[in-house]
Amino acid sequence: MNTAIRFVAGHLRRVSPARDPNEMFNEGMTFGERLADRVATIGGSWSFIVGFALFLAAWAILNVWILAANAFDPFPFIFLNLMLSMLAALQAPIIMMSQNRQAAKDRFEARLDYDTNQRAEAQINALSDQVAELRDEIRFLVAAQRERLDDAGLEAVETRQRLQA
Repeated sequence: MNTAIRFVAGHLRRVSPARDPNEMFNEGMTFGERLADRVATIGGSWSFIVGFALFLAAWAILNVWILAANAFDPFPFIFLNLMLSMLAALQAPIIMMSQNRQAAKDRFEARLDYDTNQRAEAQINALSDQVAELRDEIRFLVAAQRERLDDAGLEAVETRQRLQA
């Protein structure tokens, strides 16, 4: 029976190994899309936040205490505010592009999962049908064997009765 199961299951196996959905999705990415993902990765990291906080602190210390009288951006830090606004104006759409691409990748993976589930369901149904056929065959063979045993037992009884008579 184990050999029969391996035979049936062998026909249902995939011919080629499954590919990584991330690799499949990333194959079609342009340079700009990869750059946007990299900017979003860096911009959303703790190292960026800490580094940027250090930059802001250094800017404030440089303009308030070190260069005090000759500061290139005195206290309200108008130039720094302009730079931060421009950075945010550029960084926000780039991060949104990356998020949209991630959503598309998630939909792609969901579709692959759905296709895999459909194939698995079809394979399970095929195996279920084959198991039902095997069960019916086994029942038929068991019934035939019982009938042969009953016939053999009846013949033995008749032979024994003839010998005793």
